[in-house]
Formats: sequence, C-alpha cells, structure tokens
Amino acid sequence: MTDLELQQLVATISMRDFHRPFQHRAYFNARLRTTGGRYQLASHDIDINPKMLTDFDEATLIGVIKHELCHYHLHLTKRGYRHRDVEFKRLLAQVGGSRYAPAPKHPATSAYRYIYECQQCGQRYYRKRRMDTQRYSCGRCWGPIKLV
Repeated sequence: MTDLELQQLVATISMRDFHRPFQHRAYFNARLRTTGGRYQLASHDIDINPKMLTDFDEATLIGVIKHELCHYHLHLTKRGYRHRDVEFKRLLAQVGGSRYAPAPKHPATSAYRYIYECQQCGQRYYRKRRMDTQRYSCGRCWGPIKLV
C-alpha cells in the first residue's frame, strides 16, 4: 500500500464512520517504532507505522486509523482528544477503533552478544559488551574466564 492509497483509505473511513471529511495528510512513517500511529497536533497530519500493515492484518490497520481519526476530529472540534478524556473513549467505542495498537514484531535478536564461561566451575556470564578476560576472573571460584 502506498501513501496515496493510505490517504484514500483514511478519507473513506473518515466519511463513512465519522461523517466528516479528512482534509490533511496521512502517510506511512517508518521511524515509528513502538506505536501504531500518531496524530500531530500542529499540522493535523496522521502518521501510520508501516508495520501495522506488514506484520498484522488490515483490520488492525483500520483500527489504528480509527484511533488516530478520533484524535483528529475531536481536536478540530475543540473537544477532549486525549486518551484519558471521556469523549475520546466514547467516540472510539462508537466507531469501533482499537484502544491499543499491538506491539510491532521486532527481529529475534539476543540481548546479550557475548557469553563468557569460567574454565574451572563452568559459571556463565552474559554480557552486552566485550570484556578483557585477562583482567577479570570468575566471581565464584576466581578461575580464568574464556569467551564461548
């Protein structure tokens, strides 16, 4: 899906579910990491995380769009547009938008890059950073440590 197709989808959902036109920009923003979408208060644009389309189904994407459109329409009509506001919660439930976006799937990477092991007792040490094995020794038995 391109940005133009997303723009058309957002405009269609806005007219169908909110009965109001969407007159600003909607586009995919690959820099969004932990959120499904974002409504920008200053420019009134809507950013959508492209992983909502690639990692999940179209229903999830539509739920995120409805969520952001709730922020959009409530803010423009000068009503409570924040997550904690009753009007926002009521409108979100009325149009069937998603309250929370699912967490984007991250690539399976280990948090620890280095595994060290004591040569005497077998104690393992998991480290994100490399360490000098000549300078340090095992904390349990004081034996020498090697990189596994």
